[in-house]
Amino acid sequence: MKPADIASAATIAPVGAGAGGASGLRAGDLSRGTNQSGVRLYNERLVLALIRRHGALPKAEIARLTGLSAQTITLIMRQLSADGLVLEGEPQRGRVGQPSVPFSLDPDGALSLGLKIGRRSMDLVLIDFLGRVRRLQRTTYIYPTPRAVCDFVAMGVAAIVAELPPALAARVTGLGVASPFELWNWETEAAAPRDLLALWRGIDIHAEIAAVSPYPVVLCNDATAACAAELVFGNPKHRTDFLYVFVGYFIGGGVVLGGSLYPGRSGNAGALGSMPVLPAVAGAAPAQLIHAASLAALERRLEAAGLDPMLIWQTPDRWDEIEPHVAAWLAEVGDHLAVAIVAALSVVDFEAVVIDGGFPARIRARLVAELGAKLPRLNWSGLTPAEVEEGTVGSEARAIGAASLPLLETYARDREILFKETK
Repeated sequence: MKPADIASAATIAPVGAGAGGASGLRAGDLSRGTNQSGVRLYNERLVLALIRRHGALPKAEIARLTGLSAQTITLIMRQLSADGLVLEGEPQRGRVGQPSVPFSLDPDGALSLGLKIGRRSMDLVLIDFLGRVRRLQRTTYIYPTPRAVCDFVAMGVAAIVAELPPALAARVTGLGVASPFELWNWETEAAAPRDLLALWRGIDIHAEIAAVSPYPVVLCNDATAACAAELVFGNPKHRTDFLYVFVGYFIGGGVVLGGSLYPGRSGNAGALGSMPVLPAVAGAAPAQLIHAASLAALERRLEAAGLDPMLIWQTPDRWDEIEPHVAAWLAEVGDHLAVAIVAALSVVDFEAVVIDGGFPARIRARLVAELGAKLPRLNWSGLTPAEVEEGTVGSEARAIGAASLPLLETYARDREILFKETK
């Protein structure tokens, strides 16, 4: 299953279709393989998912986890090695029997591009098969235009791919795009000209980017993409049910249930920014979480202090110059986000709430500490508290999540369980 096989691999028919549904596999069977004929691609993807989840594995352990025969696993590993997707490690000698050889993912096995379209900045990344960033390009602006996005993609992709050796360039699988849905919304909060917003309202940005991209394009909501990055490349505790919160220009999120990313019927599950919060003035209409728990609120604080708010986006990993203004902003975010977390837990009994955002890691740690202090003060009657912990991907989570989309579409077991975490 080489990168050149994208078209056939991405559109592979479901395995074992029958009375049990499109795939014929019950939910509990999704970490198991099948010895039926005609399902080689499914079994290969299953093995890749297990190695990604568990790390280096010998063939005997892969056979145990999948329920496939030793002969089938030998054939699969031989094919994956020939395709350059896995690496053989040094033989590990045990007390008895032949030495076992662990197999791990080859970082160069497949590469992917990811574009994050934000309201103040754009990131274009190239990641490898392990989700590590190989290249990064960033640009900032007051507000994006569709033409600027397409120009950035055309020039950025060409520049990044030109730096790769031909053998690696041939392994670029596609371009994932993470963008806020309905970028033209929240006109007042975004402080964007109406005519510019109208451009976004009347354009198919997926089609526009596809027209300038030499690779297949996959589009996803930006916060959902960030959640996917945490699920696939982060999530060190292997959580299977969690609420993901990403504090960007506007706050957003994602939902993981049963080890899978849950996008919702319209792909907008976890739209925390739209959650109502108490108004600042008694008797006023309820506001939304984006007004207080977003980087847009920090921008307003900087502008009021006579500082350039673009400092947030130009140095997303270093905020030394604005540190004096961060504490008050964090307190405000903590107040409102704590209430939102309790509200979310009253609907879904999440085991954890994962916090990340477009800010330095130390700011993320402070926000988690802020929530740790404020959540116990709220009324928890009838609810079970969830652990609140830091995300692990960081400020580039949306771009990395976008880049993961072509990889997962090509190498995940099937489209239905695109973001499934394997037991």
